[in-house]
Amino acid sequence: MNTRQQIEQQIQSIELQLKKLSLNASGSDVYEDLQNSLILKKAILKKDLETLKKNPILEKFKKFIPHKEKLICDYFN
Repeated sequence: MNTRQQIEQQIQSIELQLKKLSLNASGSDVYEDLQNSLILKKAILKKDLETLKKNPILEKFKKFIPHKEKLICDYFN
């Protein structure tokens, strides 16, 4: 499993790659596919970082607390 620092470094390197790619982008499908894959990897890493920051004990405790589920009709009241 990756540590927080490793994930942050990977995110920074992906951001650097995206910046370099945007400078040299020619608008072709290859560049767009590469850019989309990098954006997807960055989003996955950010989600992993977010889950690492969560307190596992607190998350287990939250599961036991009853909460009211929202229905779609609740948004229109």
